[in-house]
Amino acid sequence: MAVQPPDLATVRPGADPAADPLDAGPRPRGRTGRRARRRTGKGLWIPGTILGLIVLACFVWPLVYRDLPSPTAGSLLQANLPPFSPGHLLGTDPLGNDIVSRLLHGGRVSLEVGLTSNAIGLLLGGSLGMFAAFRGGWLETVTMRLLDMLIAFPSLVLVLVVSTYLTPSKLNVIWAISFFSIPTFARLARAATLRLREQVYVVAARLAGARDSAILLRHIAPNVLPQLLTYSLLWVAAAIAIEASLSFLGFGVPASEPSWGMMISRGQAYISSNPELVLIPSACLFLTIVCLNTLGDALRARTGAP
Repeated sequence: MAVQPPDLATVRPGADPAADPLDAGPRPRGRTGRRARRRTGKGLWIPGTILGLIVLACFVWPLVYRDLPSPTAGSLLQANLPPFSPGHLLGTDPLGNDIVSRLLHGGRVSLEVGLTSNAIGLLLGGSLGMFAAFRGGWLETVTMRLLDMLIAFPSLVLVLVVSTYLTPSKLNVIWAISFFSIPTFARLARAATLRLREQVYVVAARLAGARDSAILLRHIAPNVLPQLLTYSLLWVAAAIAIEASLSFLGFGVPASEPSWGMMISRGQAYISSNPELVLIPSACLFLTIVCLNTLGDALRARTGAP
């Protein structure tokens, strides 16, 4: 019996009319299905809530609480104050700077670097991968081989070289990290576009005379973007870890701008007498990265992204 093609008039732009619901296999039902959904739900809201509180504390609290001490204008007269001192909840460092203030400002720097570098890599890499896969031919071959050459080098080493060559600043760290995130997003976008460009609604749009740019924006990008956004959370965690590593080595943001990696680097000299100078920023860094990775894995399981 002949298989009837889908009615293109009823196909929603960006949807996949050729997808067979039987290909995905039976969905879990009953008690097993409820347990799976409950685990996925916890994997979403628990790290999402913690991450939301961290973002609010780093970006909103310094604006709301005007009496928060400056992270870099401490006094040696107030150096090494213990936790729960008057006006200093977690005490001060050897230079008299308030630890809570440095944690909040350092978290803001780390999150800004991670989110901005991720957005640049997603935009440029995703666009490059979709365009190369959609056009195909020699353009796709040359583009992907160049990106493969870039992936072959250790990203942390190359970022360290670029950061050393450029003037230490937050902007240069963002560009260095985002430059090496482009190949990863490009490969993900290419793989998704190769599957989508042969779908019925894309072929129909081509036969109808639609421009390549219109097909990419209306049919390809809406299906590729969820996969890239799911992976982007994992890359934000990696970017934060890279920024902390660079700051720990002294090649990240300048010393006048606090970050979690720099706090760990400066606190290691006092780890025997004041271990909280290392443990507190390390715990914040660890918690943020774990929440981002857990949230990314949960979203990937929920959306079925590869």
